[in-house]
Parts: sequence; structure tokens; C-alpha cells
Amino acid sequence: MLQIAPQQTILLATKPADFRRGIDGLVALCRSQLNQDPFSGKVFVFTNKRRTSVKILVYDGQGYWLCLKRFSKGKLAWWPTTQEAAHQLLPSQLQILLYQGSPQTANIPENWRNITPLEAEAKNCMEPSLHNSKEAKLVDSCAML
Repeated sequence: MLQIAPQQTILLATKPADFRRGIDGLVALCRSQLNQDPFSGKVFVFTNKRRTSVKILVYDGQGYWLCLKRFSKGKLAWWPTTQEAAHQLLPSQLQILLYQGSPQTANIPENWRNITPLEAEAKNCMEPSLHNSKEAKLVDSCAML
């Protein structure tokens, strides 16, 4: 089962993809058009020219997941039109997009506190100076990692 966590980076390819492409073809697009590492764990989202389907590609450490959603009726209400090759979304915005909504007009509250990626926590564990109890608790939690 594929689960999209709040701390994952989600990138939408702004240009439509040829949906005859499979995993290897989309991996090549990640490298050539998006200038991204497909092994990074980021979630890459592609659409076709008619905006009637979405493909999601992600590497989970053991292999690639490729998911396809073809809309039974209608097409995407929104897709980024920027000049950049990729557009970043929040996981909550991806959910709205997959239900043919517009994440740009949805009233989604901001996160109260962002989730720190594991690498950043590990880096904080290496800090020699502890000035307050919050940092001391972080080091204690790092010892459990």
C-alpha cells in the first residue's frame, strides 16, 4: 500500500507526459525535465495532455511505485501553468487534486508545526551545545533512534 506522509515532497510536472511511458520513461523525465533524483523518495505527479489521467511515481527504498488514476468523468480542474518544470504541492493539496478539485482555491489551514525530516533530526543530535530543555529532549529522543 502506498501512503503519502505529511513530510514527503510532492512535485507536479508542469508539462504533460506521454502516458505510454512506464516507470523507466517517467524516471528519465524526472532526471531530464525536472532535474530531480527519482531515488529521492519524492512523489512525482504527471498528467496527460487532455488532463483526464494522473500518474504518480515514487521510490520507496526497495522499488518504484507507479499509480494511475483515469477519471471516469471529466478532467482535472487545475494544473500548474508556471514556466518552471515542477510545482510543489502539500499532501492535502494532492488529495484535492486527485478528486478533481483545485488545490489553489481550497481553504486549507497552514500546518501548525512542520514535521522535521529524519536527516535533520539526526543532524541536530550531533549538536554539542544544549541551551534549553527542548534541545535536551531532542537529544534524548535521538538516542532512541
